[in-house]
Amino acid sequence: MAEHSYDLVVVGAGSGNMLPDSVLAGRRVAVVEAGLFGGTCLNRGCIPSKILVYTADVAQTIRDAAAFGIDASLGKTDWPAIRDRVFGHIDTVPGKAVDYRRRSGVDVYTGQARFTGPNELRVGEDTLRARNIVLATGSRPKIPDLPGLADVPYLTSDNVMRLPELPGSMAIIGGGFIAAEMGHVFSSLGSKITVIERGPAMLSRHDTDIRKAFTTAFGQQVDLRLNTTVQRVDATADGVRLSLLTPDGPAEVTAAKLLVAVGRRPNSDLLNLPAAGIGTDEHGHVRTDHRLRTKAPGVWALGDLANHFQLKHMANAEARVVWHNIVHPDQPREARFPVVPAAVFADPQVASAGATEQELIASGRPYLAATRRYGSTAYGWALQDTTSFVKVLADPETRLLLGAHLIGPQASILIQPLVQAMCLGSTIDDVATGVLYIHPALTEVVEQALLGLGVEDDTAMPVHIKAAED
Repeated sequence: MAEHSYDLVVVGAGSGNMLPDSVLAGRRVAVVEAGLFGGTCLNRGCIPSKILVYTADVAQTIRDAAAFGIDASLGKTDWPAIRDRVFGHIDTVPGKAVDYRRRSGVDVYTGQARFTGPNELRVGEDTLRARNIVLATGSRPKIPDLPGLADVPYLTSDNVMRLPELPGSMAIIGGGFIAAEMGHVFSSLGSKITVIERGPAMLSRHDTDIRKAFTTAFGQQVDLRLNTTVQRVDATADGVRLSLLTPDGPAEVTAAKLLVAVGRRPNSDLLNLPAAGIGTDEHGHVRTDHRLRTKAPGVWALGDLANHFQLKHMANAEARVVWHNIVHPDQPREARFPVVPAAVFADPQVASAGATEQELIASGRPYLAATRRYGSTAYGWALQDTTSFVKVLADPETRLLLGAHLIGPQASILIQPLVQAMCLGSTIDDVATGVLYIHPALTEVVEQALLGLGVEDDTAMPVHIKAAED
C-alpha cells in the first residue's frame, strides 16, 4: 500500500477537472475518477443527448415540411449511424483528457475514492492525504423500488443513448426533463413511445402555464398517461409489460424497451463521508456553506453532489468559486447566483429562470405578468407558430424581473437577455427600451413581452400590447 501527500486532490473529473490549471502548477495535485473523465455531461448526459435532440429536430422538420409547401417525407432512420456519429467523437475525449493531465504534472487515479479519516482518502491500494480535497462526484440515476423491476433489463439515461438498434417501442417512467428529451428523440426517429407520469402534467417544477402548454404539445407526439402509477413490471418474450393504475382503473402497457427516468441521486453514499465528519441533507446532498466548504476543514463540494439543480453550468460556476477560494484564501467568494437558468431540449423546447407565477402567488408577493406569443411577431409568422410564448414576471416597485418562462423554438437562446437582466440588476424598462432588437428576428417576442409589462418613460411613444394573449 502506497501513501501520497498532496496540496489538492479533486475527486471527480467532470466539472472538478476544471480546477487544476497553470496557477496551481507549482503545487502537488491529483485527480481521482471512478469512471470516465468528463463525467455525466460528456459521456452520458448533456452533450450526447443534445446532439441526438438536434438530429430528432431535423427529422421532425422533415415531417412538418408540407406545412411550408415542401413535398418531403422521412424514410428510414439509420440509428446505428446516428449513435456512432455521436459517440465516435465523444469516446475519444476521456482518454485524451487523462493523458493531458498526466503530461501537465497532475497525478491521476482511476477508482472509487472513500474517506478513511479527515483529509484522507483510499483509492484502491493508495492512500491520499491533502490540505484541500474537492468533492465533485456528481449523481446517478435514481431507481424506484418497483416490483419486478430488478428482473427486467431496464434502461436509464446512462445507457439508453447507446442502444444497438432503434427500438420499435419504448415505455418511459417519469415526466421530467430526461423523459421529455428522450421521448422526443426516440419518437421523432421512429419509436412508438409511451410515457407514464404519476402527476397531472409533465415538467412539474415549471411555471403552470408552461407545463400545461408542454403537456398538451408533448401528448400529441407520444402516448402520454397522466395521473398514472406503475404497479409492477414483468418481462415478456418481446420486451416488458407494465401493470398500471390509472384514473380509470387498472391497465397494461407493453413495449420493447423500458426507460426509467424518475430523477437522479447524489453519489455521496459512495464516499464514506462519516469518516471525514461530513454531513448530507435529507436528499443525500453534501452540506456546504456559501463558500462551498463542508464541515471538514479543507474539504469542499460542488455540482450535483452538493446542489439540487443538476445543471452543468451550475457545477462549472461552483468550480470557479472553489478554485478562487483555494487559490485566494484571504479574498474568499461566495457561490451566490441571483437566478439559475435551465432548459429542456424537447419538442417544444422550454427555458426558465427565476420565480414561477405560482411561487409568487404562494409567497404573497406583488408582481406584474405579461405573455407574448411567437405568432404575434413577424418571425413567428414565418414559423407558422400557434403555440409558443414568452412569459415574464416583474416587481411593480423595483421594476426588476422576477421570472422568465419560455416555450417554443430556440427558447434556450431567447431567454439569455432576460437572464442577464436578472443577474445584472437591469430593470424591465432598461431591457425593453434601452437596447435595439433586430427586426424581424425572433428576439422581438422577448421585447414585446417586456413592453407588455408597461414602460415607465414619459418620453416614450405609447405601446399597445396586451399583457396576456389567448
